[in-house]
Amino acid sequence: MAWTQSQPPVSSGLMRVRQVARRGKAERFTALLHHVTPELLEASYRALKRNAAPGVDGCTWESYGENLRARLGLLHARLHNGSYRAKPSRRVYIDKADGSKRPLSILCVEDKIAQHAVSQLLHAIYEEEFVGFSYGFRPGRGQHQALDALYTGLLYRKVNWVLDLDIQRFFDAVDHDWMLRMLAHRVADRRVLRLVRAWLEVGLADEKGRRERSERGLPQGAVISPVLANVFLHYVFDLWSHKWRARRAQGDVTICRFADDIVVGFQHQREAERFHGELTERLSAFGLTPHPRKTRLIEFGRYAVRDRRQRGQRKPETFDFLGFTHICRYNWKGKFVLTRYTQRSRIRSTLQAIKQELRRRLHDPIGDTGAWLHRVVQGHLNYFAVPGNSRRIASFVYYVRRLWIRSLRRRSQRSRMPFSRYAPIADRFLPKPRILHPFPVARFMASTQGRSPVR
Repeated sequence: MAWTQSQPPVSSGLMRVRQVARRGKAERFTALLHHVTPELLEASYRALKRNAAPGVDGCTWESYGENLRARLGLLHARLHNGSYRAKPSRRVYIDKADGSKRPLSILCVEDKIAQHAVSQLLHAIYEEEFVGFSYGFRPGRGQHQALDALYTGLLYRKVNWVLDLDIQRFFDAVDHDWMLRMLAHRVADRRVLRLVRAWLEVGLADEKGRRERSERGLPQGAVISPVLANVFLHYVFDLWSHKWRARRAQGDVTICRFADDIVVGFQHQREAERFHGELTERLSAFGLTPHPRKTRLIEFGRYAVRDRRQRGQRKPETFDFLGFTHICRYNWKGKFVLTRYTQRSRIRSTLQAIKQELRRRLHDPIGDTGAWLHRVVQGHLNYFAVPGNSRRIASFVYYVRRLWIRSLRRRSQRSRMPFSRYAPIADRFLPKPRILHPFPVARFMASTQGRSPVR
């Protein structure tokens, strides 16, 4: 297919899909693949990370861009005539904050392009169907929107108990047959379903080139996995819990989900326990299991401190969500406040990574190292500098300064850099710790404009 000026813009086909999805919630799309045009494939290529690691074919983003339109034209033809074949992914492991390893699948550039294009079609359909308390991997939504919604729900709803739910090895446990059956509720184009099945089952390639096919799970790192994970949990958890809250709950219930991290607040303990038990059975029916150590039902909320004090118990337990430890307490005026601190494990892992990188950059120019540290610290502040977290972010910047001066003092055995010389260098490159985010309730009210039932 040739590029012509008369062709519609990339977004027009996606807009038509979204308009149809908005008109009919039960509408099934029998013809979707024709919306994967060369223009959409090129837009998908432009959306990929330029410095990502290459897949098993060794092709990088930049090298694929040589003679790009001819390559995309061939890819477009193979997708539509059925000759496209997905390549197995390359497996790598990255460190997690808790010390464990997270497996990642490195795809070839061409597979990333095709998956990104199809994921745009799925987003156009399901963004009209996903419920409001789902925040992970959705356009225009992110971690701070989820944190704001959770904060507002815990503060304004009658919450006394919190279920902190984590699904054990969710991305490895997704059943492929269930996944495709759920997609078939809205997607009736067999060509799209065949592509999705191929991406799920293509598996991994080892160092010797041997392929190991996948029987379960969503490949972490694959472009299409986030939207598939949302579709799976939409049918397994979101619709079920939304109906449970409307029909079974007598007291207040607030729900917030980001991918497979879920927090549910309850007014009554008996309802929290019943929800937990029924949800465990629900997940088991789809091959999922709550994590036995990370899933907890805790007393948490406006009256938890007072009630536990009257019973002679210790302070309420805390829970972690999206990198923050949530704590309920009373301030010096006796008013209930919800405090969020950076998780200690996040601080430790980040400082350890900075320490290792400073050792590698020991003899690099100070300006280069300072510019790199500025980007790292500023990125940390951009995420964690929320109201109430001043002490943790100040502590983080303080320890980064200590690590850097130690590194600078190791550059020479003859003389040690005095602090009087180091302080201006640190002040020049390292940003000052300060709060960068507004109060979560104010931002949540502004973003929802009164449409959310949480308030």
